[in-house]
Amino acid sequence: MISWLDISPLAVYLIALFIIGLFGLRHKERDQESLILAGRRLTLPAFVASLVSTWYGGILGVGEFSYRFGLSNWFVFGVPYYLAAGVFAFFLAKRARRSPEMTIPDRLFKAYGLPAGVAGAAILVVITLPAAYVLEIGILFNQFFGSPVWLGIVLGTVFSVFYLFAGGFRAAVWADMVQFVAMYVGFIIMLIFAVTKLGGLSYLNAHLPASHFSVTGGHAPSYIAFWYIVAMATLAEPAFYQRCFAAKSAAVARNGILLSIFFWFTFDLMTTACGLYARALLPDLSNPVAAYTELGAKLLPTGLLGLFFLSMLATVMSTVDSYMFLTATTISHDLFWRLKRFGDDRIQKFTALGLALSLVGTIAIATRFKSVVNVWHDFGSMGTSALLLPLITTYWGKYQYSPKGALVSILLSASVTALMLYVIPLPGYFVIREPIFAGLGVSLGVFVLTCVKKIPESSQSPRPQ
Repeated sequence: MISWLDISPLAVYLIALFIIGLFGLRHKERDQESLILAGRRLTLPAFVASLVSTWYGGILGVGEFSYRFGLSNWFVFGVPYYLAAGVFAFFLAKRARRSPEMTIPDRLFKAYGLPAGVAGAAILVVITLPAAYVLEIGILFNQFFGSPVWLGIVLGTVFSVFYLFAGGFRAAVWADMVQFVAMYVGFIIMLIFAVTKLGGLSYLNAHLPASHFSVTGGHAPSYIAFWYIVAMATLAEPAFYQRCFAAKSAAVARNGILLSIFFWFTFDLMTTACGLYARALLPDLSNPVAAYTELGAKLLPTGLLGLFFLSMLATVMSTVDSYMFLTATTISHDLFWRLKRFGDDRIQKFTALGLALSLVGTIAIATRFKSVVNVWHDFGSMGTSALLLPLITTYWGKYQYSPKGALVSILLSASVTALMLYVIPLPGYFVIREPIFAGLGVSLGVFVLTCVKKIPESSQSPRPQ
């Protein structure tokens, strides 16, 4: 039975979010740059806390994978993303901060015109809906309280976004800072109890199969290579661009990502270690998705169990609020404002409408899917294949798509990927039949056929207002 001591950390956390919402009501953002990017004044600590917590939402998937496959969790879901984030830091972060855009579609509008920009915005609306993460919240509530998954989905979504209606991106950053602390505190406590109660490496060596200490975890090299390629989707990651656009300076954008890699590395060490302890202590779990919850129930006393639950919940909610706000601003700024041309005085109203639409869409999708991984896979495949090359070629290299080429690439690559996902999946080896590679192949082919020499940034016309 859940004790009030276990519920009290959650209550304190929800009160903190409520205070953030009240503070947002007193400091409503009136112009688009303040609402969407917090006035481009994001400091290094705020940048790091926000990016680290936002980009680590799949905590249950990490627990399941490390339980089943051990250290390979770090080599499959850690190292490739550190490398991709490093590429972003050194080659894109400063360029993104120095550009005048506020969103990814802004960049597409500027480089390719209205049709490609609208197409890119429509794709972003779909892929930034955080359905996978609110599904995780529903599962967490089910594991901890025994409540129906759908109820956890609804409550988790509402509590993840209510403070955004008034405070915008600034409120999301404030919440991320609270969530950053919570996610680390909970897993530090869990790891301390595991080591002191069970033992260190000697305990793990004695109770784990040898494959759990393998780099591959028993997977084929092609499977590992697949994730290293998929990780390059980071180069089109909306959360990265938003924080770089919002950074106080180009140096903050680059250094913030590099510091974030260090924090992801340390958090991965803790989460992977906890997964190993769960497998060693509970080798016969029927549902490895519950690895962390079951480990906490075995080792943690009353009160600290609730704090560990809060750590997992905060890890997921930090991702939900950020992506929900990304979806809302794409709807308000990149679609409504761009097409209807209303003034800044109405941006708050239309962003609130975007949040409401995002909330409903997220809940609808999350209640239809049963697998978090399937949501990541399908939506990530479509978004990456559609946006990766059209976006990064505007920053990198001497050539980019022609305006018509960009439009064709975005629509055709997304369509081909969706067809392979849901209509005509192809047989063959795992990597070959992955829809994302077909979509990227289409995008690359269109680029080769339609590329044009870029106009230097300094001679381009200003972004239309």
